[in-house]
Amino acid sequence: MTQAEFQIRGERLFRAHESLILRRNEPLPDSNGWFERYRYPVLTAAHTPLFWRYDLDGRSNPFLMERLGINAAFNVGAMEWNGGVVLMVRVEGVDRKSFFAVAESANGIEGFRFWDYPVAMPEGADPETNVYDMRLVAHQDGWIYGLFCAERKDPAAPPGDLSSAVAQCGIARTRDLKTWERLDDLKTPSAQQRNCVLHPEFVNGQYAFYTRPQDSFIEAGSGGGIGWGLAANMEHAAIEKETIIERREYHTINEVKNGLGPAPIKTEKGWLHLAHGVRNTAAGLRYVLYCFLCDLEAPWRVIAKPGGYFLAPEGEERVGDVSNVTFSSGWVRRGDEVLIYYGASDTRTNVAGTTVERLLDYVANTPPDPLRSALCVQQRIALIERNLRFLGEKRS
Repeated sequence: MTQAEFQIRGERLFRAHESLILRRNEPLPDSNGWFERYRYPVLTAAHTPLFWRYDLDGRSNPFLMERLGINAAFNVGAMEWNGGVVLMVRVEGVDRKSFFAVAESANGIEGFRFWDYPVAMPEGADPETNVYDMRLVAHQDGWIYGLFCAERKDPAAPPGDLSSAVAQCGIARTRDLKTWERLDDLKTPSAQQRNCVLHPEFVNGQYAFYTRPQDSFIEAGSGGGIGWGLAANMEHAAIEKETIIERREYHTINEVKNGLGPAPIKTEKGWLHLAHGVRNTAAGLRYVLYCFLCDLEAPWRVIAKPGGYFLAPEGEERVGDVSNVTFSSGWVRRGDEVLIYYGASDTRTNVAGTTVERLLDYVANTPPDPLRSALCVQQRIALIERNLRFLGEKRS
């Protein structure tokens, strides 16, 4: 490649990247009233800076090749930041290792740009092989905490088994999202933990955690669902007793696994939660999102839970490295508006927009799952009869 060809290729790459960043996003016209999807993903592998991926020096990279490729950008933590929105992105290299990086947008629906450097997360005493899926929480104590999955090879795996792993909840804190202090991993009575979330306020003077106890890396096993526990401090956080507050149920959207998404949103009616539920199908696991509401004064007590899922993968969201998956670890409240960020099939990050008012209406007035087909039919017939009476009254 000549120097001129090198320059032309470089200019073309930068133009295409800038065009992607500046692409306008818009809500899709069709909606069930719960939320609006947006047309384009807010983040993909292609949104990562070119100088993360390419050696831009023609002397050491005469063909202008990617040297450190990026595979995916998904499962983000989220929070308001300097009047805009920041996402703590799980960026996965082509080498399968994930790392964290911050992307920032003025309005939270388009124009996300990554900060120049990814997060240099300090390692603990027992270094993990992989880190991912951070939940960001601005806590009442003044710190910003990041809770994430810290994955290590299972030391008890038999020789030749290179898949067995141990997952625990890694914890770090920061003031500026750039410099992080690594704290001890969360200690609980459970063998493994994934999808742990910190409650944003003290509860009885202690730090409150939502957990997902698991017997193994993949299977929940005896882990009953979304857990709740208290810890005296964050430096050496330890939960002595986990209480299941949101159980898994047979033949539901969360029969295999469930876990909390982002930290709950505080509203006048209670703590609003977004979680993921997992069921098994002939084609593999299916991940969907669902909502529930907890008591304002007793945040471990569920007071409303609609039946079924709130958001499930549609169209190209269903296709990716792990297909048929929607997974959220970040949402942002801006006044009454709520922006929900969700990973689509472990590949890209999408956004949906709604409001606190709509979410509260949804959780309070959508019927719960009656858990049996016959009762589901009765529930639907009751709705049909009400609507037919209403339509008859309207016609007369």
